[in-house]
Amino acid sequence: MNGNVFPRLVSATLITAAIAALPAPAGAATIGYTPEQVCGGGFARVSSGTRPVTDHTNTIRGYAYLLYNARTGEHCAVTVKSDFVGTPTMTRASLVVETNTIFGPARYTDQGAFKFYAGPVKARTNGKCVSFGGAVSSGADESASGIRASGSWGGYGDCPRDAMRQRGIAR
Repeated sequence: MNGNVFPRLVSATLITAAIAALPAPAGAATIGYTPEQVCGGGFARVSSGTRPVTDHTNTIRGYAYLLYNARTGEHCAVTVKSDFVGTPTMTRASLVVETNTIFGPARYTDQGAFKFYAGPVKARTNGKCVSFGGAVSSGADESASGIRASGSWGGYGDCPRDAMRQRGIAR
């Protein structure tokens, strides 16, 4: 056996152990849930469908996600916490579907004192444009004082014409 192999193996092992011992970056809590797991089989993230949920200091407290299932024609919104993980705090996931009625858009929301995430919020969107958002607070409800964070699309997106244009169908 080459005499240089053992020292290199020991060095690699020590370096690996040192890296593993480093603390995770702030807000990088691993909760074991992905938006795809929460929404279920067949759902995939929409392009630009991830928004940070930030407070007034721009600290990220979680992420709001928009997913789509091409087989069922459903959109799904989920908010996954990166702060206050494991503690029941007010967490909200919202999905808004643009409509052409006098009643305005259709709004779907899941909100409560959740430990890890809010959602899934699903709606069969029938080719309509959608918007989504999320919120995370440090308290168990919105009336409690403390940290409040939110994130969303500024308008509607993931419209059928956008999807067709991305595939090169619409001109």
